[in-house]
Amino acid sequence: MGAEESTGERTGDPAGDSGDAVAGRAVSAKTGAAGEEPGAAPGSGSRPPRTALVAALMLSMALVALDNAIVSTAVPQIVGDLGGFSVFSWLFAGYLLAITVTLPVYGKLSDTFGRKPVLLFGIALFIVGSLLCALAWNMAALIAFRIVQGLGGGALQGTVQTLAADLYPLKERPRIQARMSSVWAASAVAGPALGGLIASYADWRWIFLLNLPLGGLALWMLARHLVEPVRSPGRRGPIDWAGALGVFACGGLLLFALVQGGVAWPWLSAPSLGLLGASAVLAAVVVRIERRAEEPIIPGWVWRRRTIAAVNLALGALGLLMVAPMVFVPTYAQSVLGLGPVSAGLVTSAMTLTWPVSAAFSQHVYRRIGFRNSAAVGISLAAVILFSFTLLPHPARPWQPTLIMLLLGAALGLFQLPLIVGVQSTVGWSERGTTTASVLFCRQVGQSLGAALLGAVANATIAARLADAPMAGLPEHLDDVSKTLDRPELLPRAAADYLREAVAAAVDHIFLCATAAAVAALLILLLVAPRRFPILAEHREDRT
Repeated sequence: MGAEESTGERTGDPAGDSGDAVAGRAVSAKTGAAGEEPGAAPGSGSRPPRTALVAALMLSMALVALDNAIVSTAVPQIVGDLGGFSVFSWLFAGYLLAITVTLPVYGKLSDTFGRKPVLLFGIALFIVGSLLCALAWNMAALIAFRIVQGLGGGALQGTVQTLAADLYPLKERPRIQARMSSVWAASAVAGPALGGLIASYADWRWIFLLNLPLGGLALWMLARHLVEPVRSPGRRGPIDWAGALGVFACGGLLLFALVQGGVAWPWLSAPSLGLLGASAVLAAVVVRIERRAEEPIIPGWVWRRRTIAAVNLALGALGLLMVAPMVFVPTYAQSVLGLGPVSAGLVTSAMTLTWPVSAAFSQHVYRRIGFRNSAAVGISLAAVILFSFTLLPHPARPWQPTLIMLLLGAALGLFQLPLIVGVQSTVGWSERGTTTASVLFCRQVGQSLGAALLGAVANATIAARLADAPMAGLPEHLDDVSKTLDRPELLPRAAADYLREAVAAAVDHIFLCATAAAVAALLILLLVAPRRFPILAEHREDRT
């Protein structure tokens, strides 16, 4: 085969966006010179990867997907054993920080050295972190070892998604991506139940020890079955360690400010302003370093190419709006509807049931109307569904928010998968890891921003309602609201109803903000993304 050609979606129409088409041709000239896309599946022709390899990738993804879901249910037992109630939230925040800030680093390393060594290193580091977590002697040690876990998890999350694009041609890629989505869905449902069983009938340390045999099996299967073509050493540039350290420091400082702001200290306090200012200074330093680097960790072309920039921004908006259903719906279900923790979790997990189904179906949509238009349809439906949450009666019946979560999962599956498959198809092997990592990084940053911003909106709404309360006896501090609603019988009926209405109003405002984020994602797609993504020719699809 000759060099790859930049084509329009499906039909080969290059008229969708001439700038991206030119960029696509430039990439293809560099990556397709060997006549075969690097990273093709083992074997020849269009034979799909072996079942064992796909199972290994799904198992690797499950390590990351299950972890937080299982740990969250065992927090009471962990705190009871180790103490540290005031800082236990960093069991999750530290883990998230480590994953987020390492995604761009691992993406670049996988483009430089190949996917296999990065993925094996990530699994090994995750196993080491899990073992250390099981041996933790106090909360500070457990938080530190959770960060080690996250450093390995960043390699797993980005590299598995990249390999999914490497191993499958475009027409079959939704199949593997849907399987990855099903891993997250199954983890969201099974994780809390498994964590509860371990916390109830065994020591909490088994939550982390369980990762050892699973990770060891994934490590062995990948070492045995994943075969990558040998790449020429001449194509490898020097590693931008200064840029990697700068990205890690800047991202960590920014996310630390977002996680702690409004919780440990007020937003306009000296610590918040100081951390945000230091993050801005570090960001300027990182930009300067990356401009001078021969092989930057975050290359400028990630933002200069319209397709990649638009997908990054759109999925950043997705991360922000996802905070509403994932964080605030469980609170709504328990505090407003009076459901127990298990029932509240089922309301939220309804979204994860329809998401992978919709993702698998999305290929039939984007093959007809294109990647951008499919995503635009999905996010438009999501905006309507998110807004409909604010129209629920008070009090709502449990089936009503459950139905909204089912519909929202279907809409977001139609939105996210076409963007990920589409953007991965616009770059060659040597740029796919960096591109995938940038997309995941933006989604994670959007989620952190959403947690901070939407949390501030919720707190402001409830605080205003408490200040205007027509009766006495309501909690004076926001931290006491959830505790009070756990035992509403201690309040007069009118006061309890007023407090529930205050929480419902706060969640309504959250969903209005999420609706605005969905509209912003739609505008990004319509105004920034090219009408047709400039996909590269898939050589494996052309072989007979």
